[in-house]
Amino acid sequence: MKKMLIAVALFTAFLVGCAQPADVASRNLSLAADNFQITRRIVFYNGINGDYILVIEGTCSLGNYDAVGELSVTCQTGPNAFKKHFLGLSDNVTYFAEQIESADTDLYHYRVIFRPSTIIPDAEVDLP
Repeated sequence: MKKMLIAVALFTAFLVGCAQPADVASRNLSLAADNFQITRRIVFYNGINGDYILVIEGTCSLGNYDAVGELSVTCQTGPNAFKKHFLGLSDNVTYFAEQIESADTDLYHYRVIFRPSTIIPDAEVDLP
């Protein structure tokens, strides 16, 4: 049984190591953007009349779990200040998000961001 577990662990490690460099870079950039480390310009465009409807620029994260036809954009506006925008998309309104500046990323390592304050929220302790 122990040999089987070791074989499964080695096979899993092998598969993780087989990720394409572009996939790793893409994941790392997305993670950086979701942590407000990437400056973006998000443009909402009317495909019928060719006008820009709205432009949002800053360190912004696009919604990952939005419903079809909706998009949420959360932007950091200060050290602990954020704004969240909700936008509706339709058959003639679309958007594109542009990364304003290049960002360094490591093609050979995954990026993990650990936030202890999310796992263990602030707790008040009364000392005698």
